[in-house]
Amino acid sequence: MPRPWHAAVTCLKWRVAPLSPHLLVFVAHSSRSRSHKHADARLEPVPAAPAVPLLRRIPWIAVVITLLVLVAAAFPEDAVRDAITLGVVPEAHIDLPPGYLAVAPLSSVLDTLTLLGARQHVVVLITVIVLFAVVRASRAGLARRRGDTARTETGRALREIGSAAFLLGAIVLVYAAAALLPRPMAALVAQPNDVILIADFHAHTRYSHDGRPDWDPADVRAWHRAAGFDAAYISDHRTVQGAELGIADNPTVAGQGEMLLQALEVGWHGEHVNILGANRFYKGVTTADLRDVDEQALTLASLLPGREPMVIQTFPGRLDSVPLAKGPRTAGVRAIEVIDGAPRGLDQTRILRSRIVHLADSVNIAMVAGSDNHGWGYAAPGWTLLIVPGWRGMKTDSLAASIEQSLRTGREATRVVERRIPGELNGGNALELTLTLPIVVWSMFTTLSVDERVIWLVWTWALVLAWRLTAGWRHRRRLPRVA
Repeated sequence: MPRPWHAAVTCLKWRVAPLSPHLLVFVAHSSRSRSHKHADARLEPVPAAPAVPLLRRIPWIAVVITLLVLVAAAFPEDAVRDAITLGVVPEAHIDLPPGYLAVAPLSSVLDTLTLLGARQHVVVLITVIVLFAVVRASRAGLARRRGDTARTETGRALREIGSAAFLLGAIVLVYAAAALLPRPMAALVAQPNDVILIADFHAHTRYSHDGRPDWDPADVRAWHRAAGFDAAYISDHRTVQGAELGIADNPTVAGQGEMLLQALEVGWHGEHVNILGANRFYKGVTTADLRDVDEQALTLASLLPGREPMVIQTFPGRLDSVPLAKGPRTAGVRAIEVIDGAPRGLDQTRILRSRIVHLADSVNIAMVAGSDNHGWGYAAPGWTLLIVPGWRGMKTDSLAASIEQSLRTGREATRVVERRIPGELNGGNALELTLTLPIVVWSMFTTLSVDERVIWLVWTWALVLAWRLTAGWRHRRRLPRVA
């Protein structure tokens, strides 16, 4: 008779299903088995990144900038010159404040951009866009020759659109910075400063219809002080409100700070002229709306010898359209701008410079500089130097009368100093116009001071070092972490 426990085992033998293969696999990989395998395992080394060719590792932009800075140092030019003779100005020099030097690359680029004429702006933009298109097309062709299939046609198109948008944004940003970014300014210093007065005969405020909306007389004063001027005429269109507000805040005497004086920009025979002291000393010499010259009133006001209204032709276009004064007690233009700081004005005065100088010599009238600043940009294109003995002790009206008296002496009354310009004819010559960008760049580097060159090199290679360190840090972050 079978034992009870033997029957129970026989029953279980027939009722329990055999272990499945999956379960057997699970049992085979026990913890003990895994420990033996891990003990025998070895970490595989991370595959090394492919070597970058030497030519691709060189920071070519930094190298080119360095070469330009160093090579241009062998052909140095003064940052300012006589606007008439194009020679040196022994009694004046440019002074660069510490803030200007600290960001010398930014200061140089934005100043150069501010001082371009309208034609030069157009050609520079076209050249930059063409160069960008050539570079992008070359890179795309190189990728196709290498058989790059990492991107689809749609992906490539989107990338090119993004690159074009980046270029457009960069251009807008740079121009906005040049026009609006407050920054230290290059200033002119003249010696002896108790005899030589530095003046600007053409500036605007927000009260002019074309002035920057937030550009107050206080901003005009600060701008001219930073640029080295001792006096500036506010010559708004059809109003003297800005000038009068500026005069109200003048210091007691000129030696105590920047003096703002009054002028009015009006039309005459289709040209622009500034009348110094209009509606202050010479009321009624314009039409009632302050828009145009009243020729009969101007003729009558000119009959008093030594007190003829000082009329300055600005933004000169047609040099033969405005009557010229032919001596004492005659009405007409007694001075003319040889520099007008507006982009179109820079075009006109640079292209017509030889004719303007010839005209001033032939009729013995003074030549002056006008910033024509409407609140945009932080670079003065030129300065007018006058001999006014004792000007530092003069009050507003005495100073204005002394300046007018000095201008009445004619051609030898002034010396006009200008920032050295990129391109003598400002686009008046076809070849020069085509080569505007390289001419502008070369001119900028040749006029750098020694201090500016050092700061350019420091900034250039500091940015390269920062880029390399940042790229290395980002590469290390992308490496896989092994426990």
